[in-house]
Amino acid sequence: MSSPTDITPERIVETGRLIRPHIRHTPVMRADLGDFGLQPRSIDFKLEFLQHSGSFKARGAFANLLTRPVPDAGVVAASGGNHGAAVAYAAMRLGVPATIFVPDVTAAAKADRIRSYGANLVVSGSRYADALAASEQFTAEHKAMPVHAFDQPETLLGQGTLGLEIETDLPDITTLLVAVGGGGLIGGIAAWFRGRVRIVAVEPEGSPTLHRALSAGRPVDAPAEGIAADSLAPRRVGELMFPFARDYVAQSVLVSDDDIRAAQSALWERLRIVAEPGGAAAFAALLAQKYVAGPHERVAVLLCGANTGAVQF
Repeated sequence: MSSPTDITPERIVETGRLIRPHIRHTPVMRADLGDFGLQPRSIDFKLEFLQHSGSFKARGAFANLLTRPVPDAGVVAASGGNHGAAVAYAAMRLGVPATIFVPDVTAAAKADRIRSYGANLVVSGSRYADALAASEQFTAEHKAMPVHAFDQPETLLGQGTLGLEIETDLPDITTLLVAVGGGGLIGGIAAWFRGRVRIVAVEPEGSPTLHRALSAGRPVDAPAEGIAADSLAPRRVGELMFPFARDYVAQSVLVSDDDIRAAQSALWERLRIVAEPGGAAAFAALLAQKYVAGPHERVAVLLCGANTGAVQF
């Protein structure tokens, strides 16, 4: 049985070395909040949406496929879209079959990307939990290797390499804003930093999974609604990530769908950055002033995904 003790900075470093030939070291961009109509101050954006498959998820996907024995039946994943695209991409690059289950709320751009990597795409149910149940049945019947989107040690280790990379690129930041769905991303990043920076979790009001878990002291069910439901709306956060969030996430912030739309529009208008709703959520907290940084904070924002269709803001 895996436990959070398996997810250490040392193992994150090892995982980073292993997946390095297969992923991109994504760039950072400095901007001024004054350009967005806020009090002028410099912030840094980590442009992880430029990662292979269009999101940070490629890190966890490669970590799984490179460290676990893959059977002849290949790999199977349930996803709102980004994880499925990442697993499909990693499987294509490594020459193994992939079957990806998604709910019907998955954006067409994400479904198309999954298919483009040669995976077998199966639409099942209306929410991530439905796709997960269908994937688990497929796994049992076909003996494929399941790759969980967030509650898997290898997934957290892979996402933790993004924390390592952010610290390498931006060693002086004091605060990092991170969007949360199932918690694999923020859990891996928190496992890397372990309190060295202030980590702020950002979620949509319609899917406050970590927010409710932190209030309850454990993962609990939450609604799964809103504009970012295909990427930030599982039923609950993972058991493996929760101790890291409990110990190392300084604050949880909720943003509205309108806040997210405004952030998407502002990123496009001011920086020509196209971000999907989940990818823009962290910036929405700053733009809507749901998180207001102190005068001495040096803030970075993680833009984690860009799997969306044509720009229509």
